[in-house]
Order: sequence, then C-alpha cells, then structure tokens
Amino acid sequence: MANFVLSELAQLERIIEQFGDRAHCEVIARIPYKTHQFPIHCITLGSKQPETPTLAFFGGVHGLEKIGSEVILSYMQTISRLLDWDEEFAARLEKSRLVFVPFVNPVGVYIGTRANGNGIDLMRNAPIDAEGATRLYSGHRISPRLPWYRGSGGESKMEIEAQALCYVVQKHVFSSRLSITLDLHSGFGLRDRLWFPYASRKTPFSNLAETVALKENFDRCYPHHIYKIEPTCSEYLIHGDLWDYLFDQFVERAPESGLFLPLTLEMGSWLWLRKSPRHLFSRRGLFHPILPHRQQRIYRRHFLLFDFLHRSLLYPSAWTGLTEQQKHLNIQKGMESWYA
Repeated sequence: MANFVLSELAQLERIIEQFGDRAHCEVIARIPYKTHQFPIHCITLGSKQPETPTLAFFGGVHGLEKIGSEVILSYMQTISRLLDWDEEFAARLEKSRLVFVPFVNPVGVYIGTRANGNGIDLMRNAPIDAEGATRLYSGHRISPRLPWYRGSGGESKMEIEAQALCYVVQKHVFSSRLSITLDLHSGFGLRDRLWFPYASRKTPFSNLAETVALKENFDRCYPHHIYKIEPTCSEYLIHGDLWDYLFDQFVERAPESGLFLPLTLEMGSWLWLRKSPRHLFSRRGLFHPILPHRQQRIYRRHFLLFDFLHRSLLYPSAWTGLTEQQKHLNIQKGMESWYA
C-alpha cells in the first residue's frame, strides 16, 4: 500500500510472519481506492492434497462489520501459537486444510461502509435473483447511493472482491471431498445465528439431512451453546447471495463428488446496543462492539464452534455416513423445524 497501512492489515501481516513456512499466503487481488492499493490475502494451512477436508473462514464482506475480521485474526493468532507446541493440532493439519480470507472487502473496512469502494454490497452482487424478494434490503439496481445496491448485474460484472472470494472457494473448497465455509457477519438481532442456504429461495437445499445431523451432534455435545441454527430464508430473502451462487455452482459441477456446507455466522450485535444504547450514535456501533472488554469477549466467544467444525470434518461419519432411512428421517425433521 502507499503511505497508509490499515492497522488490521498490519496485524494480519504480523500473524503471517509468525506462521512462517507453516502457512502459504497468496495475495489474490489488489483493490484500488484513491491513491492506495488494498490487498486481499488468502492464507492456507495444512494438507495440500486437493481432496483434503477443508474449513474456510471469510470476514469483512461488509466493511462496517469488521468484528468478523477481528475474530478471524484472533483465531489465527491462537493457531500460530498452538503450532509452536501442540502436536495434536499439528497432526490435525496433516489430515485437513484451513483457509482464511479475513478481509474480503478491505476498502469497506478502511472507509467504514457496508459496501465496497464502488458502493456495491458484495453479498448482493452474485448473478442470482431471489424468489419473491421485494424489500429494498433484498438488493436493488437503483443507485449505489442507496444501501444494498447490487451492481449492474451479470457474472462478468461481479466486483473484484466477489470474484476473489469465488476464486478461493473454487480453488480450495470445490476440490475437497468434504468442506465447510464460515462467513462472519454482524448486525442482526439479539442472538448469534448460524445460517445455511438458501438466502434466495425457500427451497430446502440438497444437504439438509447432513445439516440436521451436524446440528444434532452440536446440540448433544454442547447443549448450552449460543447459536440459533436455521436457513437464511427463515429471516429474509435476498438477491445476489454469493453462497447460494457458489453452492449451486458446486452442485452443477460435481453433484456426486463431495459435500459442501456453506455457513454464515451472524453475530447478534443488537445485544451489544442493548447493553450500551449510546453506541447507536457511533458509526460502527450498530455492527461492532465498542468497549474493549466486550471486543475481547467476542474474540474468544466462537472458538468452540470453530473447533467443533474442524473436528467434524476430521471425523465425519456421525453426520455424513447416514443410511437412507436416517436421511429420510432427518429431512422430515428439517422440514418440520424450518419449512413448515
């Protein structure tokens, strides 16, 4: 970058240095904004075999919601120190791959906007239209001066940042026989939610049976966990969702080759506002915990979930090795719970 270095990007670069040759770092795009060039980093750890079970983390799709990026940085910092001595964790990485893209929208983080530097909401930017979505927040093509602007449309016109995210998923996730992605956001409701596809329609997606099994395993292991697990369409329908677009791509390209589960962690930032209402008047207060002690709590709050997802990829038989009868029963449970 020019003379200005984003503090979070500087922190990321320090963590990359700590990993040393234990990680591979690639700058997958550079985003021009005024006189600066903002890099998008992709960091991979673990096995280089294409079919390896893969867990991928994405943050900062919406620039205002940078707490997601900071949680990822905190987790990467922990992993870099674990690898100094934890032989069990190192052994895990011989059989799995971790992928991190902490700042999908670095310009948005820098200028403090939901959209990127062109005024486009990256999570409304994919060439996919929602069924029955009529709200402004569902995405529109009116003007970049309004929030939730989708862009002019078409796959070839997707923003560089959206294309970079798709590149990482297609390169590191699509080749895997079993993969989970976790996209971190904030700003919706009082509870932390784990969303799975679809956001563009109320159609149950093809991995519903496995998703129910994974949820039940999580509920059994951690009965007091904090998450509400549901399809995104339970809360709203949106145009241009990148994860719907990528999941449909995966199914079209390799319907029988593996299992891909895209998840979105939506941190309920309204709870932070309820505790500190004056932060409503802060530019970032709706989406980011302002007080230092609250930030630190959020940084470590989700590590249990990350560890569970990683272990579930390494030992998947409990949720992927389902009989036809179990699949049928789980689909029925999912339909009753989420689509009744």
